[in-house]
Amino acid sequence: MELMKKNIHMDRTRLSTGMQISLEDDRNIPDVKPDVSALVYEQGQIKIDEVKPVNEHVTVKGRLLFTVLYQAGEGEVALASVTGEIPFEEQIFMEGVTPADNVEVTARIEDLRANMINSRKINLQAVVNLHVKYEELYDEEAATDIYQNEPIEYRRQPVDLAQLAIRKNDIFRLKEEIPLPSNYPNVFEIIFSTVTLNDVEFKTLDEKISIQGDMHIFVLYEGEGEEQPVRTFETVIPFSGVLECYGCTESMIPDIRYETGHLEIDAKPDFDGEERMIGVEMVLDIIMRLYEEERVEMLTDVYGVTNDVDTHVRTAELKQLLARNAGKCKIAEHIKMEDSDPKVLQILHAEGNVEMDECQVADDGISVNGSVLVKVLYVTGDDNRPYGSIRRQLPFSYTLEVPGIRGDDMYTIQPELEQLAVTMLDSEELDVKGVVGLKAVVFRKLIQEIIDQITVGELDTNLLNELPGIVVYVVQPGDSLWKIGKKYYVSVDAIKEMNNLTSDEIRPGDKLLIVKYPNGDG
Repeated sequence: MELMKKNIHMDRTRLSTGMQISLEDDRNIPDVKPDVSALVYEQGQIKIDEVKPVNEHVTVKGRLLFTVLYQAGEGEVALASVTGEIPFEEQIFMEGVTPADNVEVTARIEDLRANMINSRKINLQAVVNLHVKYEELYDEEAATDIYQNEPIEYRRQPVDLAQLAIRKNDIFRLKEEIPLPSNYPNVFEIIFSTVTLNDVEFKTLDEKISIQGDMHIFVLYEGEGEEQPVRTFETVIPFSGVLECYGCTESMIPDIRYETGHLEIDAKPDFDGEERMIGVEMVLDIIMRLYEEERVEMLTDVYGVTNDVDTHVRTAELKQLLARNAGKCKIAEHIKMEDSDPKVLQILHAEGNVEMDECQVADDGISVNGSVLVKVLYVTGDDNRPYGSIRRQLPFSYTLEVPGIRGDDMYTIQPELEQLAVTMLDSEELDVKGVVGLKAVVFRKLIQEIIDQITVGELDTNLLNELPGIVVYVVQPGDSLWKIGKKYYVSVDAIKEMNNLTSDEIRPGDKLLIVKYPNGDG
């Protein structure tokens, strides 16, 4: 007698922890840059360079890349910027982690501020949240059938599972060249720029994954000419492409996220050799998990009718897809300027970043509390300080519907700012409207008993002799033909034949004739 087994490929998060670090550094303004009159705007990005697990710890090395836009001193070009990086190295305690484990680190800038020390030096301060996760890949072998040469009874139960089919990291390159409108001056120097992605969607196809979305580009540059005017250029470019993914099928469940890697924006010559093209090169680091749903017929119980059959059962942790859902949360706020803020004459650029502060299972859903950090760059009405910026943290709350979700279910949520519009109400108040998109993949944690092995021996003759040769059995609540047959070493088919039953359905109070034959098969 031999068990037929199926290998089930699974993943789970074994360890997860977070850490908040503070970064600070003073930076001198390079000699080629003008003096600082006032700081206007700052932006940053975290690059993780190395993740090295050791016993009980994970070493994380990375850099904070920053750009600070500032107003130059009197007699200089109105705006200038300084860029740089602040390296960091942290050791994070993770009980049980080993050098062989696969550890993933994500980073988020919670706060970044620049302060002016003097006209040639600035101070950078940042608060960064690091989240460290150890994902374990493992296989479970589930008995799905049995090969036997003696009469036995067995039953199977269909179980819907979500198996990990593909787990890999990849990169996707974006490259665009955008011409300036004809009424814009040529580019002398790009002072400041941002690129953000919105409405990014991944779709599984046969042997590949499609990606599409929108790329928002903002460029502040110094124009050519004697006056060298500062100009802004902003546009939205849709993009699409495919990633080769061997083994991928259209029916697979994607759990895919991306992080911005290398980014480069520069001015390029057009066909006439004039600097009128904005070149954008961006690399997206793609972290993908693809799952495949399959109904597996698992062997759940076995008993013998001529031999004693003993099963060894163990508990396995499996998972099945509970839901894939998406929701949209609107934000609408009025931002009032502080007394110290210069008045708004014209909005140049606005951007936002979604931060999820708390996620927890609620009734038939996942409650998400977070905020959108909105930053606005604008022209002021003050000739002595012609540019200004403000930042505001706008809270939001939303419950993503997931019917039947339980507290121990596993989920991932990807937030994205899908829309943002900032308009002037007057010189001291701005109107902000936006849409936060939330996409969730939810898995049910399934604890399943699996038959691990089976042994066959001789029937206990004393036990067999104690059983009556013939009995009229009165069905009790909770009984089934399987339970009754197992008790008397009689096959289910034999009980049905003896009692002229056409189905396995029985009810409490029914009377069944059970006959024990010398060959033990009913």
